[in-house]
Amino acid sequence: MEDDIKKNILKTGTSILGIVCKDGIVMAADRQVTAGNIVMSKREKKVWPVNDYLVVAGCGIAADIQRVPRVLGAELRLKELRTKQRPSVKEAASLLMNMNYSGIRQPSMIPQQAGFLLAGFNENNTFELYSIEPAGSIIKVEDYDANFGSGMPYMLGLLERQYTKNLTVKEGAELAIEALKASTQRDIGSGYGMDIFAITKDGINKVVEKELISELK
Repeated sequence: MEDDIKKNILKTGTSILGIVCKDGIVMAADRQVTAGNIVMSKREKKVWPVNDYLVVAGCGIAADIQRVPRVLGAELRLKELRTKQRPSVKEAASLLMNMNYSGIRQPSMIPQQAGFLLAGFNENNTFELYSIEPAGSIIKVEDYDANFGSGMPYMLGLLERQYTKNLTVKEGAELAIEALKASTQRDIGSGYGMDIFAITKDGINKVVEKELISELK
């Protein structure tokens, strides 16, 4: 298990984060994309809305991170049309889990290598956050999680000391900023900016969109 965790963290090169608050959920990510020791992009979005009630963040292979949420959104829409009911957050997370599991279990030249955080609100106004790790297992998150991004150890250390159950979404967003600052300062796979979404009873709102630029003078 320890070897598997080390391998996954080394391959992901990302900081993603979900924080459960008393009035909603905060989802955040940095913007750096790497290929080995090379920074390929400084402006890549790693967290975005799937539809009007779900937000997903991914770590791992860029192609998988970009593809899976689009397929997920389409499959959820088809399910809604067939059943005449909006899929719950748990149903969406289960579908994403099956996609991840199939992506690494089916014979392939390049198996899927990505972990995800998925959060949203149900029609009964409850909020849920799920972590779907690269091998396909699913965990309902009751406080916070960073999946297997390379920035995970730096963020979890800070959150372990500063997170409380009574955080508001506003306070959760501020905590997410501090957590991303910690990871981008120490993790070579994270940096160059941050995007933070708040999921509340009022819907999905982007509360932080910040670019970090290093200038030579």
